[in-house]
Amino acid sequence: MDPCQAYIICTSPRSGSTLLCRLLAATGVAGNPHSHFHRPDLESWLRSYELARGDFASERDAVAAVFREAIAFGKGQTDMFGLRLQRGSFGFFMEQTARLHPGLANDPARLEAAFGRTRLIWLTRENKLDQAISYIKAQQTGLWHKAPDGTEIERQSAPEPPVYDRARIADQIAKFEAMDRAWQDWFAGENLRPIRLSYEALAASPHEALRDVLRGLGVDEDKGRDVAIPVAKLADGVSRDWAVRFRDENGIS
Repeated sequence: MDPCQAYIICTSPRSGSTLLCRLLAATGVAGNPHSHFHRPDLESWLRSYELARGDFASERDAVAAVFREAIAFGKGQTDMFGLRLQRGSFGFFMEQTARLHPGLANDPARLEAAFGRTRLIWLTRENKLDQAISYIKAQQTGLWHKAPDGTEIERQSAPEPPVYDRARIADQIAKFEAMDRAWQDWFAGENLRPIRLSYEALAASPHEALRDVLRGLGVDEDKGRDVAIPVAKLADGVSRDWAVRFRDENGIS
């Protein structure tokens, strides 16, 4: 299989995408995947790359400049562009690809025009209860990622104790299920066949999962053999207690 020129990790929060992105970047052959188009707002995109709207004659020119910067950053020192795309960012992102390439008939054609030959990776988490708990705990505690040695990698707010909320967990489960359905509908509607990977498989055997992804991208899978594991799981006794309590309260075996 010839190497692709780009790939997009189609995912939702707390599905292991930070682990996968950092593993891929560490191989030195699979770009520097990141949420280059995270907030669905052009001004936020411009600020991410220290660009100003007033420097461009039109919005289309501004969008084109953001894409150029994102592609350069997302390639790193490699020939392959990597992108993590959360479902909440999807609609606005695809609108901008259509703005850049208005004469093309469908989403795959627009993605290829924007990034070259593109593969999709669908990274999902099968256990939606655990995913919801992980997401809510991160929001409450402010801690989103830490290194294997316990060092904080990403903190978004000051530490606060997590508080169990049955209704909030149920609502978040429904949101994550809806995100999965939306991805599936898009894949089916556009006749797309992504590389499929679960959080559970990635967490259990990260090196094996990485090699499978590299093989799917058409690059040397051995480049992932000795990559260090860059992040640690945040699940703890609180997470487990919440899961047991939620199942008990909802009659789930």
